[in-house]
Amino acid sequence: MSGMSQPDDYLSINRANWDSRVPLHLQGYDLDRFRSDPNFISKVVAFDQPRLPEIRGLRGLHLQCHIGTDTISLSRMGALMTGLDFSPAAIQAARALDAELKAGVTYVQGEVYRALEALSNAKVGAGFDFIYTGIGALCWLPNIRQWASVVRTLFKPGGFLFLREGHPMLWSVGESRPDGVIEILYDYFEGRGIAFEETHSYEGTGEVGAPLSISFNHGLAEIFNALWQEGFEIEVFEEHDSVPWNPLADEFEPVAETGEWRLKENPRRLAASYTLVARLS
Repeated sequence: MSGMSQPDDYLSINRANWDSRVPLHLQGYDLDRFRSDPNFISKVVAFDQPRLPEIRGLRGLHLQCHIGTDTISLSRMGALMTGLDFSPAAIQAARALDAELKAGVTYVQGEVYRALEALSNAKVGAGFDFIYTGIGALCWLPNIRQWASVVRTLFKPGGFLFLREGHPMLWSVGESRPDGVIEILYDYFEGRGIAFEETHSYEGTGEVGAPLSISFNHGLAEIFNALWQEGFEIEVFEEHDSVPWNPLADEFEPVAETGEWRLKENPRRLAASYTLVARLS
């Protein structure tokens, strides 16, 4: 993996990248556990279950849902779920998995910045009680204020946003060095996109067919200010020293209790992810 300057069309590049990851991810994501245990929920949702408000009977929207394992997890917890993703291959896989597991989730293909249009065209509409965004989602969007503005239009009054995301501190560090030093190589604040070439994904075996992707960082103040500007009140904000995948090769180790990964040496050095709950006032 190596950073480079940003090509022009981030959206089509990222869509091709995520389309090509789907066959690999269908080898993993604990799909056998989902199939064998009707009460199983993903480790990402399980990690934050103590922080998640009661969702039983609520109408929820999962933005950037990928193949739908977190979406199905929320459905298994009693929510009436819709999932939206820009990847046709991911939505096709999510629908097939949902039919197999009889989870009752509605999936819509669409890009986040045009979510309201996509949901309206699919006759789903807006007015959601809550919106869920899982880890590794905001980093694919170039403008956090535009994202917050779109999210606001999808809520009913009093609805809440639940966000678990990689920490901008983590996104700014480079690859693991032989001497174990962690370098700050990439922008912390929102601005230019950074291109990466990754021939393998974090799940499954085999090569990614479209290895180029463009990612964007957003500082915590930029995220908070975007939400405040749209009328959200922050109810919960918690930083974590772990993430659900290994981002720095030999520098990270698994955490047995959660199935996540954190630094081997003094994990308190690095904020790796965060959880945020914001309610629309």
